[in-house]
Amino acid sequence: MTEHRIMEERRQKAADFRQLGLDPYSNEFKPDMSLAAFRAEYDDKSREDLSECQDSYKLSGRMMAMRGMGKTSFYQIQDRSGKLQLMLQQKTLGGEYDKLKLLDMGDFIGVTGTPMKTKTGELSLNISEFKILTKSLRPLPEKFHGLTNVEQRYRQRYLDLIVNEQSREIFKARSKIIRGIQEFLDSRDFIEVETPVLSDIPGGATAKPFETHHNALDEDLTLRIATELHLKRLVIGGFERVYEIGRLFRNEGVSTRHNPEFTTIEFYQAYATYEDFMILTEALFRKLVLNLHGKYQIPYGEHVLDFEKPFRRVSIARLVGEHLKFDEEKIKKLENTDDVDWVLEIANGRTVTPDTPKKILKEHEPLADTREARRNLALHLLYEVFEHEIEDKLIQPTFLLDFPMSVSPLARKRDGDSGVVDRFELFIAGMELANAFSELNDPDDQRARFDKQAQLKAAGNQELHDPDEDFLTALEHGMPPTAGEGIGIDRLAMLLTNSPSIREVILFPKMRQVQ
Repeated sequence: MTEHRIMEERRQKAADFRQLGLDPYSNEFKPDMSLAAFRAEYDDKSREDLSECQDSYKLSGRMMAMRGMGKTSFYQIQDRSGKLQLMLQQKTLGGEYDKLKLLDMGDFIGVTGTPMKTKTGELSLNISEFKILTKSLRPLPEKFHGLTNVEQRYRQRYLDLIVNEQSREIFKARSKIIRGIQEFLDSRDFIEVETPVLSDIPGGATAKPFETHHNALDEDLTLRIATELHLKRLVIGGFERVYEIGRLFRNEGVSTRHNPEFTTIEFYQAYATYEDFMILTEALFRKLVLNLHGKYQIPYGEHVLDFEKPFRRVSIARLVGEHLKFDEEKIKKLENTDDVDWVLEIANGRTVTPDTPKKILKEHEPLADTREARRNLALHLLYEVFEHEIEDKLIQPTFLLDFPMSVSPLARKRDGDSGVVDRFELFIAGMELANAFSELNDPDDQRARFDKQAQLKAAGNQELHDPDEDFLTALEHGMPPTAGEGIGIDRLAMLLTNSPSIREVILFPKMRQVQ
């Protein structure tokens, strides 16, 4: 039967309910409890115990299964907490039993009855009354196979949530993850804040923004690409431990790990360093894993991730050296090198595009004749090798260290090795999960780095932005020594729910419009 024909029949059933004086979209029924609460109360009771039970309950839910056996019918309803079987008998319902033919899969009903168990031991509600609450006009996906078309699942998430229990569990887990992060930070005296989504100048990250226009003010604005610069303003203002969980928007492609609209948490702590945040991050991830799974070893794809062991801490250069099978002496030399020619030889043919090294060399021109400049360039080239050939091979929790200053415009230079910044990225299962650093609080150094970005933007890099003068003004008033970190909530949810795609953990991911 076509969907159009099914909808016509269901509309007629709704009309039939009205003829009987029943509103097929009633709004008066109040259930006594959730189905899970009912199950918790009676699941452990025996059939004999329940045969004497006269307790009456009002429950409600969406009809997910219907099975008729002459004068007895078994239905299954579902609410936010789970499912429950209903038993409906003609001898109990009398003439009301005939109205069952007006019900369909997907309808919401309210029922009144007493607890019982069937001969097979399944907890059920023996119905004495039922009431239509919402007549469903469109049929649900075929009940035995659920909604298996991946694209349809993402486009019609409401159907996915109705018929696929795994999807419901993923989003319950996501909510639990966010709550766990809030509890963790709140217990450490952080406060949660909200900062603007609309920005005059995008900043805090390297990304192309979405652009819009405010008609009343006649101003061009962008959707934020990061919360960093506003949160640092709050640290300057005296909020020494602060965080925000919020949406970011980046005008980039979509993939299994990227959505143009996504959620992050950024948090900042005065008088802390990136090393302090490695300790804090390990503790946070262990807490989240244990809260969700009850153990520290969890599956992701074909791997088992171990969060009980200390997370590895390793430099970019060392990983490149290990990847190229260098011996220990050569790896140590690479970790401390400022030999641009040697690193250029390593990088050639090992980056995303063959001309990437040439572009990086041009960005660093003119190259000052200092160890800092040479070391920064060498590490930048090694970072490109890492991104192209190594990052997706980091399976167990790994803190990546020793980033070049040129890819870290907001991070503090390392004392005694100024071509490097005090920064880490956390990689797990081949994904970057967190990015943190000791913040740059020297306003003159920050201005110089912003100016360099402005030059690169003028040369054609659309992911770089103009200096944020108000932030520089704030920084000139003085920011205490501070560490900051950002964690991608969507990727974290992917990781902790064993989901292969970011679209599995975003309720309404961006999809290409149907032509």
